[in-house]
Amino acid sequence: MAVVIPAHDEEALIGRCLASVIRAVSRAREREPDLEVAVVVVLDACTDTTAPQVGRWPVVAIEIAARRVGTARRVGVAHALSQLAAGAGDTWIAMTDADTVVPPNWITHQLDLADAGADLVLGTVRPDFADLSARHAAYWRATHHRGRPAGNVHGANLGVRASTYARAGGIPDLVEHEDVALVRAMRGLGARERASDEHEVETSGRFTGRTPGGYAAFLARVHAWVDAPPLAAPGA
Repeated sequence: MAVVIPAHDEEALIGRCLASVIRAVSRAREREPDLEVAVVVVLDACTDTTAPQVGRWPVVAIEIAARRVGTARRVGVAHALSQLAAGAGDTWIAMTDADTVVPPNWITHQLDLADAGADLVLGTVRPDFADLSARHAAYWRATHHRGRPAGNVHGANLGVRASTYARAGGIPDLVEHEDVALVRAMRGLGARERASDEHEVETSGRFTGRTPGGYAAFLARVHAWVDAPPLAAPGA
């Protein structure tokens, strides 16, 4: 089992992310005591205190200076697989982001789906409502219904079978949308796909993210639309 987390200047959020990931690893090992797990954090051009904070956790940290999330994920996956005895065979790769909190069943649920034959698992993401306005949070709740995952692609909650990942060419070295490109390639191979919200993650609700067109940019667009002031009545 490989867990890969890219991080660029995430000193405010990396601690809660890693706490949740380690909790999920512990839950998985309670069920499978012999489960081998490699958690790799890729520190990409960090200039804050993210690195020393990561050093407090039982994870592997790699430093690069690419400033590309695609490269960070790719390097992280390669390193994680190199640390595992199973290598790139049937190993499961779980990806999330440094501004994200995963639930306790984040790993176990993905492994269950993998055991049932999935090569690709698209997990759902919800923003931290504390970062949103009341209207924005209400809109999100009204448009996202439990048990009906939309199947959107989020690098913050993505699971893939290592053998299929390798056949698809891995994560491309992109500044953004590297997750979408990988999923597109895997679908082209006929990968068995499952979408699920049972292991939904909570990610930062910030409007300025680490990539130009990532989840933060999406939230900013929705916020601008939901919270836009109503048009003034004629003559007002």
